[in-house]
Amino acid sequence: MSRRRGVMSEGFKEELAKELGFYETVQREGWGGIRAKDAGNMVKRAIEIAEQQLANNQQR
Repeated sequence: MSRRRGVMSEGFKEELAKELGFYETVQREGWGGIRAKDAGNMVKRAIEIAEQQLANNQQR
């Protein structure tokens, strides 16, 4: 069984978890302890940030 390599750094995931309000759960239970809805919101927010960065880079 191969493990998939994560795309987001651990630090970035922690930043998002803090911003979205479930970092305490991550600290207590690990990433497996978060709700699917929280994981989805984390991915959605990461995409928003990436899109903002791309837009800012294209304006330069």
